[in-house]
This record gives sequence, structure tokens and C-alpha cells, in this order.
Amino acid sequence: MQHSDNPVPDHAVLIVNAHSRKGEALCGEAKARLEAAGITLIASHAVKDPADLDGIVAGAVRDGAPMVIVGGGDGSLARLVRHVAGTECVFAVLPLGTANSFARTLGLPLDLAGAVQTIASGRRRRIDLGRIGEHYFVNAAALGLSPMIGDTVPHKLKRYLGRVGYLGWAIWCLTRFRPFRLTVEDAAGEHRTWASEVRIFNGRYHGGVELIETTDVDSGDLVIQAVTGRSLLRLAFDWYAKVVRLKSRSANTVEFRGEALGLRTRPRQKISIDGECLAKTPVTVRVAQGAVEVVVPSAPSIA
Repeated sequence: MQHSDNPVPDHAVLIVNAHSRKGEALCGEAKARLEAAGITLIASHAVKDPADLDGIVAGAVRDGAPMVIVGGGDGSLARLVRHVAGTECVFAVLPLGTANSFARTLGLPLDLAGAVQTIASGRRRRIDLGRIGEHYFVNAAALGLSPMIGDTVPHKLKRYLGRVGYLGWAIWCLTRFRPFRLTVEDAAGEHRTWASEVRIFNGRYHGGVELIETTDVDSGDLVIQAVTGRSLLRLAFDWYAKVVRLKSRSANTVEFRGEALGLRTRPRQKISIDGECLAKTPVTVRVAQGAVEVVVPSAPSIA
């Protein structure tokens, strides 16, 4: 892990996506807890229209904020981290979404009090980002069933039922999905197979589930993991095996690793980037090494 000896800034701009599942209810509490923990808030924003988020974060970075604290789900974090990438501004996370995969990868507490305490007493860690075209991702991009779910799931279902509602919608989508032909190009050449889902990992989590154990957000590369074959039951079993952590949980997948990987499908597939459909095959996925500093829990003290 690439930890920094520099302290976490004690001045920050707070930006909460009030459209996220918990954002509106917790925005005021987050502000109060941060100030009580010793964080001076240069400004705070409860943003009800997600279209306004980019401008507010970009403005905070441009004005020299030493840290931006973003409260929201994985989609918000992936969308906004590009404004911090390559700058001296620290990116801190309040996990207020449904799956909170990025927070899980970083080992952050998922409750508001714990997340605030981490910001107040944690450490800085420099991490990689994945990139597809102009779009960065903090956790994972995916094609196959995941984009179908993300592109069609009713917002109110996610907002009020959380992961249970998301799972129910996933089962509904599974009955309507069709496998596809996949070609991956890495340093060893081209690899072809049938696939029902493809996950492109920067971190270990996707949909709130740890789906891969062979990478991390500072590994310096990306991993493409494909669920092979044409059976949708095989895809369902793969998710089940990884959720309950069966010994055979990797039996139905193949992995490709590199700093840049080519990806083609037949037919073309939409690509969800941390939960939002923003691209379509064919693409080249790349790693942006050490692109941003985040706040993580302090290492345990040694007696």
C-alpha cells in the first residue's frame, strides 16, 4: 500500500449527493459530525440535482480546497473523482449509496459515524484509477448483465429497498439476457470465448460483493474477469459462489491482467462504469497509476 506521511487535511469542502439513497437524510448529520470531529468546512453543499455535482467539485478543486469530502454512492464517486485525479487535492468518502463498493475496497466503515472518524483520524493512500476513454472508475466496469440492470433498475426501487430491491431486479433481468462472443487482447495476444458477464477491476468489489482477490486499487494494473460459457445458470452460480465464498468460486471465470487491455464483443455491449452506462464496446481499458490520494483508516498501532 502506498501510504503518505503527510497528514490528512483538516480543511475541506463537503459535497453530498442528496439524490443518493441516504444522502438527503444524512447531509445535515454529516456536516455536524465532521465539524465536531475537528474538520473545518470551507463550504458544504447538499446537491439535489446530480447534474450540478461536477461543477461544484471541479470548482472546489480549482479554488484550492486541500480536500473534498464526497457523500454518495459508487456512481457519484466514479463520476466526480476525475476532477481530483492528478491534483494535490485529497479525495475523502462518505459511503451513502446502495453497494458502497469503493468504501469496502478501502476498508472504510459503512456507517456515517465511522466514516467521519476515519476522515478525522485516518491516513492518506495513493491509489490507481481505471480508465475507459474519458471516464475514470474507482471500482469496476462491467458488461453483460450488470449494465442491463444498471440501465433499467427503477431509482425508487434502489432508494427504498436497497440491495434487496437491486437483487430482485437482477433476477428479473437475468431471464431476459443473452450471452455474447468476447475477445480480449493483452500482451500475450488475443483470447476468444463465449461470456455472459465481463468485469473490469481496479478494486476488489462490484455490486457490494468481493468478486476478485487477486488485485487492489494500488496494484498498478487492471484485471478483466470473464464468466465464460453460454449458460445463464452458470452466471447465477458464479455470483452465488462468490457471495458465499465457496472454494470453487473461481471455477467459471478466466482472468486477464495488464496496464492496457483491448476488449471487443459480438454483438456490441454497453459498459457500466461503477454502475452507470457510459461506454460501449469495442474499447481499450487502461490503468491510471497513482492518480489520486484518498483517506483510509489508520494502520493499527503496534504495541
